Amino acid sequence: MAKKIIKTNKDSFETKLHRLEEISSLLDSEDIGIEEAISLYEEGIKLSRECTATLKSAELKITELKSKISDLSEDREELFEE
Repeated sequence: MAKKIIKTNKDSFETKLHRLEEISSLLDSEDIGIEEAISLYEEGIKLSRECTATLKSAELKITELKSKISDLSEDREELFEE
């Protein structure tokens, strides 16, 4: 059985999501100054937009694959009807 390779890219979706969770926790704490809070908030907004774009791209790819599978299935049914 082939092992799945997990990317450890610092710009991966998972890494960004983890950082968003960290930022959320930091912003929830009361031990943070206003300047740091603003900086973290800005970083969080940027990461959130990047994650949203990644998810939209993945959704588009899945939709395209489902369409291809549907087309193949229809072609196959036509072959058996003849």
